[in-house]
Order: sequence, then C-alpha cells, then structure tokens
Amino acid sequence: MSHDYSSIASELITSLGGADNIEQAAHCVTRLRLALKDANRVDSATLNQIDLVKGSFFNGGLFQVVIGPGDVEKVYAALREQTWLAASTLADVKQKGADKGNGLQRLVRVFSDVFMPILPALIIAGLLMGINNLIGAKGMFIADKTLLDAYPSLDGLWSLINLMANTSFVFLPALVGWSAAKRFGGSEILGIVLGLMLVHPDLLNAWNYGKAVAGLEGQSLPYFDIFGVFQIEKVGYQGQILPILLAAYVMSVIEKWLRARVPNAIQLLVVPITTIVITGVLALAVIGPVTRHLGILITQGLVMLFDLAPVIGGLIFGVLYAPMVITGMHHMFLAVDLQLISTQGGTFIWPMIVMSNLAQGSAALGVFYMSRNLRERSMASTSAISAYFGITEPAMFGINLRYKFPFYAALTGSALGSIFLSLNQVQASAIGVGGLPGFISIIPEHIPMFVIGMLVAIVVPFALTCVLSMKIIRPGYRVA
Repeated sequence: MSHDYSSIASELITSLGGADNIEQAAHCVTRLRLALKDANRVDSATLNQIDLVKGSFFNGGLFQVVIGPGDVEKVYAALREQTWLAASTLADVKQKGADKGNGLQRLVRVFSDVFMPILPALIIAGLLMGINNLIGAKGMFIADKTLLDAYPSLDGLWSLINLMANTSFVFLPALVGWSAAKRFGGSEILGIVLGLMLVHPDLLNAWNYGKAVAGLEGQSLPYFDIFGVFQIEKVGYQGQILPILLAAYVMSVIEKWLRARVPNAIQLLVVPITTIVITGVLALAVIGPVTRHLGILITQGLVMLFDLAPVIGGLIFGVLYAPMVITGMHHMFLAVDLQLISTQGGTFIWPMIVMSNLAQGSAALGVFYMSRNLRERSMASTSAISAYFGITEPAMFGINLRYKFPFYAALTGSALGSIFLSLNQVQASAIGVGGLPGFISIIPEHIPMFVIGMLVAIVVPFALTCVLSMKIIRPGYRVA
C-alpha cells in the first residue's frame, strides 16, 4: 500500500509541537527517536491517530513514535526534509536524553548502542548455524542417520556453511570491539585490533580453557612469562562479550586522554601504539581473567535458577520480557545469550524470547479476527505478521497496549510457553530470527518441544483475546 509520507511527516511535526520543538531525530528498525525541547507540547491523542503511527511513548529522555519496519525510514526522511534537521545517528539522539535517565537506563543504552549495529551479523550466523545443525543432526530426517551419512556429497556444502556460520562468533570480539569503540568515542580501527588480539591464534582457544585448567587430554595453561617476575595467561576469548566490552571502554578512555595531551605532530606515532600496548596488557592480565570469571558466575547463576525452579524462571521471564521491550531493557539479554552460548554451548533465554514475540503477534491476530474496524484490522494484521518474524513493537504499541486485554493475553501465552520450554530445558545453539523461523536455530533434539511451545504461545493469546474481546469490549459481539 502506498502512503503519503510527506503528509504524514507534516502531521507528525504539528502534533509534536512544531518543527522548533524537535532538537534531534533518528530512527531504529521500527521507531522514530526524538529529542524534544518540551514534551508537554506534544498532542499525543492527535499523533496516535495519524496514518502509520502505531503508538507513542516517552522513555529514556526521548519521545518515541512507533511506525514499523520499512515505513519508518521514509517517514524519517520526509520529516528531516520538512524540518531541515541535520542527519543524526541513534547514538547522537540517545545521548541527548542520557542526562534524563537513571544509571540503569544509561547501562541499557550502552548495551543497545553496542549490540544493535552487529545484530544482523549475529542473526545471519545463527540462521546458518541452525541450517548446519539440521544437516548434521542424527535422526532428524532419516532414522539413525544424518543427512551427511546418507548423502556424503553434502559434506563440502556443510563445511562451507559451517565456515560462514562460525565466522561471526569466532571473531565476535572484533565486532564488539569496533562497535564499542565507536560508542565510547575511541578509534574504531583500534577497537577491531583489540578484539582480534583477544582471539589471536597464538592464544589458547577459549573453548579449550576448561580442559587446560582441569589438565584433561594432556593440556595445560600456557603463560606469557614477563621478565621472570609475573605471568599472564595465554588464553583467548572467542565468543565472549564482557572482556572486549570493558577492554574497549578502557581503550577509549586511554586514547581520548592521550589525544588531549599529545601534540598533533606526533599523535599518529604515539597515540595508537601507546593505547594498544597499555590496553592489551590490561586486557590479557586483568580485564580478561576477571570478566571471564564474572561471566561464568552470571551464567552459572542463571542456569542454577532455571534448574532448581524452571516453572518460576519461565514464568518470570515470560511475563516480564515484553514490558522490558517497552523500556528498551531487553537489549541486555543479547549479551546474556552470547555468554550462555560461549560457556554452556547453548542458550535457554533466546527460545523464550521467541515465545514472547509469537504471543504478541497472536494477540494482535485475535484483534484482527474480532474487529469490525477496517483501519484496526489492517493495522492488526500487518502488526501480527511483523511480530511473527521478530518485530513486536507495532503489535504491542499499535494494538495490544491500546486495548490492554490483548497485551495481558499475550503475557499469559508467553508465560505458559516459556514455562513449557524451561521444564523441557529447550536450548538454542545460536541467535536467529525471533519468530516463526526460530526453530532453525534450536538445537535439533529440542526442536519437537520447541514447536509445541510455539503452538502454546500462538494458540493461547489468540483464544484469550477472542474470548475477552466479547466480554470486555461488547459482550456477544466482535470488537467494533
């Protein structure tokens, strides 16, 4: 469907209090992020009735308008054209509202700013890894055999896909180093170098760290012997997040401190080498070992919680994840997922995220089925499809939160699906598309239980929304 983006942008500007009330604007996958001079000048009631607008709210010092994937870019372009605003990055606009948030909100913004730019690489790698796992899964398609056993000619394809799938995870510290350095104001190329250093082939591969510590298979921990005075573990950090995240922050602080004091004539010679040497030693000697053990403690704590009380763990996560999406706190779970994959070989968090996304989509689909309003039906159907493929904001803000009861129905379905997955210890081997294609990233032997969980998360919210719509909106009738 074609839309008049120029007209929509004009209506938005008026509802936002005029062009002079907008200081900066940027957008993410689904939302306009706006730094406003005075939020009290916004006419939310009128704004939420504008074509394509699926909801709006104020969070983290920014006013956010939910548009939806694809359309948000075109509305943003039209808005910039009419307001003469300079192009701003998401980080620029978030920084505008940073002083208005508390410490936790600022921490969440850091995780969001670092991980959102590299998310496409992680999703692609996760999907490829899932396909690879299916090809190599015994009994998945042929009894007591893998597809590789039955069709040896697939071996070359399997190896090629495996190479492409593992690249993002093997060199994950380099990706995080680049994005984190950019976020913290350091040199992006030095962030990449620092990340690559932490996975250098001369270091013991992180996957073998446990064997070396336990002395298994004749392995032992190698060390850098520094002048016979002290030793540094010669260990890599493949697939790990916390070491490079903190190291990139320290690197950026050191680099900015040096740039402010070293004369311009010798900056190129002095600043990069000094920054890398100091940060490299700190990363391998202090930051890496400390954050590795911190990450292990965090993952062990989560695993223990879900082992001892899977029902409580699944219930809490299933109910709270969608509200966390509203606040933006859900970005923190990406780091947790990657840490679990690195230390445990799989994550039980990401499959439950899929449950929440599917549940929001099904609640919106229930509104579509019950509604008589053509505009509402159109918005509900497109929002449901979007949620089924991992983008839930249009469904949540445009439909479910507007009526409230579909949102509660979605939380119920999400909680039940998450409890089921938690009880059956369903895990994903990688991060993929958080919706209907999500089964591709699930460890093959867990796929049947995951599919049942998907059915729970789809059917329960849809049925509850249909029932509640008759009792709450207009007893005995479809939603008007």
